[in-house]
Amino acid sequence: MAIGVFDSGVGGLTVHRALVDRLKSADFIYLADQANAPYGVRPGEEIVELTRAGCIRLFEAGANLIVLACNTASAIALRRLQQTWLPGYRQEIGRPVNVLGIIVPTIEAATGVPWEHEAERRGDKVEALDVLGVFSTPATTRSRVYEIEIDKRRQDVAVFSEPCPTLVHLIEGDAGAVELAKTVEGHVAALKTRIGRHPDRAILGCTHYEILADIFRAALPPGTPLIHQPATTADAVERYLERHPEYPPGTGGTRRFLTTGRPGPQNGLVEAFWGGPVSFEAA
Repeated sequence: MAIGVFDSGVGGLTVHRALVDRLKSADFIYLADQANAPYGVRPGEEIVELTRAGCIRLFEAGANLIVLACNTASAIALRRLQQTWLPGYRQEIGRPVNVLGIIVPTIEAATGVPWEHEAERRGDKVEALDVLGVFSTPATTRSRVYEIEIDKRRQDVAVFSEPCPTLVHLIEGDAGAVELAKTVEGHVAALKTRIGRHPDRAILGCTHYEILADIFRAALPPGTPLIHQPATTADAVERYLERHPEYPPGTGGTRRFLTTGRPGPQNGLVEAFWGGPVSFEAA
């Protein structure tokens, strides 16, 4: 058995890297749906169907637990798949399987409280607000998942999301540093204009954006804390495996990389982040 990691493209490798570093002996299968990337500009039903197809491919390849290393898939598809598809699929294949997302651990890190916690609703006005900026794909922004779920848990955190419709395409296309910096700076400036000031903290709400973490740091005021999804996800998955022995992650340390797009080596941005060559086989 193995842990599957799914993303529309190479961005999920940021989460995969953190998981591999944390669970060194586990077996991993990574699937990039590059033939259909980016997901962030697609309608919701397409995102659900593409995510389900990716999960089936990973389960058939031997995964028993899948991490959706994609904010868009986690925001739009995860709950639907967990509630309406997975129960019947488990019966069909006759073994325990599950799908986890990355938004729950991110919100836990942003709020400092467990997912089950709900804030007591107060009638008096909250004077001191912690302003949290979220840079995400258009689909994640439209879902308002960060605004809704953080407000349930912390009334003193104000969330403002900035959609970044071209960033995934630029990263997948191995864009140059100057173009990437200019695009990120534009989104940081747009978010500042909407809020009236820079955010106190920021979430890189697309796993692709972690590849550009240094560029975001340079565009934001010095010292602005970034909430890193790879680390928070690795923490959550490690705790989950401790509680659920029915999902053994394997012990061989194997690493497979699959893509629905063009197999072979990936671009320089990805290799620089991963720390070496990454070559995909056809899914």
